Amino acid sequence: MEDTLTSLSTWGYLALAFFSFGGSLVVVAAAGVLSFMGEMNLYVSLGLAIVFNYIGDMFLFYLGKYHKADIKPYFEKHKRKIALSTLILRKYGVLAIFIQKFLYGIKTLIPISMAISRYDFMKFGLYNVFASIFFVSVIMLSSFYAGETIKALFESFKEYPWVPFVVLFSVIGAIWYGMEHLTKRK
Repeated sequence: MEDTLTSLSTWGYLALAFFSFGGSLVVVAAAGVLSFMGEMNLYVSLGLAIVFNYIGDMFLFYLGKYHKADIKPYFEKHKRKIALSTLILRKYGVLAIFIQKFLYGIKTLIPISMAISRYDFMKFGLYNVFASIFFVSVIMLSSFYAGETIKALFESFKEYPWVPFVVLFSVIGAIWYGMEHLTKRK
């Protein structure tokens, strides 16, 4: 366990930057817990995650805006998700930028859909600043302040090592089933 913590504190900031670029909720939460444990600095982690989360969404928007033909083949199999993200965009407007940060499977498509729908680059950039700050702050500070509980939970997993896998597969299965059920046309 100590080896893992040493490795995480050494490579933690680099991993946080890399995975925040992709919008990872789990790594941002893990950085909050590691900040609680004193392995990472909370303010540096917050700043790093906000900046790279912002850059990642701006990169996706840029791809959708200026390289539409290049990325189109990759999304041929995801027409239903693109349609769902377009509906979210139409229904919620600017709030879609905030909502998409918390939704796996759609968080990549909303910036691309907004770019394809000719949304203004500067407006998206402005709203994305606030959405990135909100997303990272909510996730990281929640995990930071729940650090003691999360640490105790992981300690209890030593006694029952099979429980995390059951919970993980149950959550993944429930999310998959829910997304499949919600995106099917009735």
